[in-house]
Amino acid sequence: MCFKTCNEIKIMVKFIFERGRKMTIKKALELAIEKLNKSNIENPIKCAKLVLAYVLKQEKEYLVINDNKEITKAQEENFLKLINKLIEGYPIQYLTNKQEFMKLNFCVNENVLIPRQDTEILVEEVIKLINKDKDYKILDLCTGSGAIAVSLAKYIENCNIYATDISKNAIEVAKINAKNNYVDKKIKFINTNMFENISNEIFDLIVSNPPYIKTEDINNLDKNVKYEPIIALDGGESGLEFYEIIVSNAYKYLNKNGYLCLEIGYNQKQDVCNLLKKSGKYKDIIVKKDLSGNDRVVIAKL
Repeated sequence: MCFKTCNEIKIMVKFIFERGRKMTIKKALELAIEKLNKSNIENPIKCAKLVLAYVLKQEKEYLVINDNKEITKAQEENFLKLINKLIEGYPIQYLTNKQEFMKLNFCVNENVLIPRQDTEILVEEVIKLINKDKDYKILDLCTGSGAIAVSLAKYIENCNIYATDISKNAIEVAKINAKNNYVDKKIKFINTNMFENISNEIFDLIVSNPPYIKTEDINNLDKNVKYEPIIALDGGESGLEFYEIIVSNAYKYLNKNGYLCLEIGYNQKQDVCNLLKKSGKYKDIIVKKDLSGNDRVVIAKL
């Protein structure tokens, strides 16, 4: 009993001693990495560096060069607060308001879905369809952070993009990303529910990564995902609600031989392909896999 009490005293003395010392970048990272390791957080070193760089308003390289530099008490407390939020499951992208997508930097917050690497497959497949000698008019439905629209505007020289979302807050985030990546003049953002407020516009290509999680599966998602907007995840009872809307309307807004390109869930290939075939409006339906070998993108031609 005494041994346990003595150990507790030693731990408390050490804690008080550490708190009394000036906290350096190196020490702050060591403490954070230890906490993250104990909580089984993936990539603890990377996460700790990203969060501290955010707190210090510096790049990660700064931490290496200045590892013996002291941080202020306020910076230390803010850093540890964010590390605790990370341990609770809060996505690091929302903590730092940053996510890389298609080698571009995007601002993200709780108003938008965090762009995933899987969605890069959709963007890459769209780019493959482009003839560099032509001008393209593209519609991006459910734009969210604007990751798809901004990336296409960045990598397709001759294009004019309409990007829509039902969330006004998401549109504001997407506008920031378009401006930060210097493509705001190539994108028109519209706050609307799917095809509403598109008027009589006709496009060469329609692309979308719509909500496709079944409503009953939302509660079973990883704790990190639960912080993301439900409106960007919930695809209705079947998970196909938005695909049904898109398939039954897209052909009205596509040029002859225009393309419809959709991201899908790993198990939705057959259902989405059946919707396209059943409509009788589309041809040349193909499916592309992601880097994990899952069906990820469906492309159809009008």
